[in-house]
Amino acid sequence: METWDAIRARRNVRSYRPDPVSDADLDRIVEAARRAPSASNRQHWDFVIVTDRDQLTELSTVWQGARHIADAPAAIALVVPQPADDRNRMIDQYDLGQATYAIALAAADLGIGTGHSSVSDQDRARAILGVPNDHIVAYLLGVGYPADRPLRPIARPNRRPFGEVVHRGTW
Repeated sequence: METWDAIRARRNVRSYRPDPVSDADLDRIVEAARRAPSASNRQHWDFVIVTDRDQLTELSTVWQGARHIADAPAAIALVVPQPADDRNRMIDQYDLGQATYAIALAAADLGIGTGHSSVSDQDRARAILGVPNDHIVAYLLGVGYPADRPLRPIARPNRRPFGEVVHRGTW
């Protein structure tokens, strides 16, 4: 898929076919995250790829918006160290946003859907994934082939109109 088509096809997927995602595709998707921009090239992130069904089911309980993780063939957890202060927290969040979008875009390029989730129960998420207590499991992304329809460029996305959100020179 061309980059522009992948951008237009990407959508949040919360229902997946049971087909597994190959290790090669998962590695490629996470490699995109690893290559994402990072403030001062800090790269504070770590990524945990999960394909074990029991772990996926357990991960689906760490936040009310994570239920789709239980039925995903895979998930990727984005992990960062506990931030030292608000400035580092803000920088890490920005970097994680870029890594998240890199994951979503690389997956869409392969026809694979993603659905993001936050994590509220840090203790449980860390226990499931074996993450040290001085780290945060910031986000989860379900990864798999969409159950309802394949990824294709969306002709009329549910977005505010271009002219309403784009300003040139001034507001």
